[in-house]
Amino acid sequence: MPVVASSEGPAVSNAQRRQLITTTFKAAAGVGIMSLVDPLVRAGAWAAGSDAAEKAEVKIGFIPLTDCASVVMASVLGIDKKYGIKITPSKEASWPGVRDKLVNNELDLAHVLYGLVYGMHLGAGGPKKEMAVLMNLNQNGQAITLSNKLLEKGAKDGPSLAKLMQTEKREYTFAQTFPTGTHAMWLYYWLATYGINPMKDAKVITVPPPQMVANMRVGAMDGYCVGEPWNARAIMDKIGYTAETTQNIWKGHPEKVLGCTAEFVAKYPNTARAVTAAVLEAGKFIDASVSNRRKTAETIAARSYVNTDTDVILDRMLGRYTNGLGKTWDDPDAMTFFADGAANYPYLSDGMWFLTQHKRWGLLKDHPDYLAVAKQINRIDIYKQAAAATGTPLPKSDMRSTKLIDGVTWDGTHPAAYADSFKVKA
Repeated sequence: MPVVASSEGPAVSNAQRRQLITTTFKAAAGVGIMSLVDPLVRAGAWAAGSDAAEKAEVKIGFIPLTDCASVVMASVLGIDKKYGIKITPSKEASWPGVRDKLVNNELDLAHVLYGLVYGMHLGAGGPKKEMAVLMNLNQNGQAITLSNKLLEKGAKDGPSLAKLMQTEKREYTFAQTFPTGTHAMWLYYWLATYGINPMKDAKVITVPPPQMVANMRVGAMDGYCVGEPWNARAIMDKIGYTAETTQNIWKGHPEKVLGCTAEFVAKYPNTARAVTAAVLEAGKFIDASVSNRRKTAETIAARSYVNTDTDVILDRMLGRYTNGLGKTWDDPDAMTFFADGAANYPYLSDGMWFLTQHKRWGLLKDHPDYLAVAKQINRIDIYKQAAAATGTPLPKSDMRSTKLIDGVTWDGTHPAAYADSFKVKA
């Protein structure tokens, strides 16, 4: 049957047709039946590019946190197979370890801190390496925990903590999980809102998330910012209380991302899209029902993942909060993994915000080209392909606006002026 070349296919002469047919039939015995497909069809397909994953198996690093759930569930539920890949989750000990393994290609991708990826790209907080954010894994759901020793002194929240630090002078120590990461930025922003300069008025240390509770128990810090379930765990163990949730600092804030090197995306673009699609679908599963969230909590509580009690994970996954001081509430802005795609879109303005805070706190000496850097890192092209494959709605703009806890609005415009506008800074 004659083949009619489409407008999308390459122009092929009769001589090229004869050469392709000759080559095809010479190779048929060794290559198999697919070699007998009309060469023009094959030529057109390769010109358009095969959409099969170039790398069938991918190793994705994660830290034991509730928000690793969509990566884990994409593997456990077999959603990855639907997109022609096999995801192998790899439990890691610390964020610096994740960073180093991404740089050294020991991990293909990772459940990783948004700000860590941006720091790596600009050489802040470690070796400089061109990076990529494929999607947000979740929004909201982190918290700031203070020790019961502060509670005994009357510090229940930001204002009372600031008053205590003014009246009882000593070295106050707070922990975050990585210098350029999300938890550092939430902690610093919260402290600064109440006039506490984290660079001058306190000592800030870096502690891996699963070690936060143990370090507070032995008195190594006065407070910390970390992801769940390590804030709920502190309450259960009666060593600390929730002074603030991060969704109250920035409602709908971005948190962990699916990150990798820019080199990985360039070499395996179809794989990057397939992984993004699988994780998107897993997030959709988690958010679909209470029973799905319960199943997810039971799954990730296992020793091979978060390694804690299911109840410690589940309550806050369901938005059922207690602060350890007698207050309980149902939080409408608890952690989400999909939210009809709203939790996953890699807004350029989100990435730019982290850069403004890196500049504010002296992690960057000079103002970068904020928008250009965000466009380099946030692979919206890959995300949109995965969104199309999973039927995920897209927002109207790559930028969004939000008002943070101090009443200041961030919308991605005038980032240098925004970064310089804060009274409390490094």
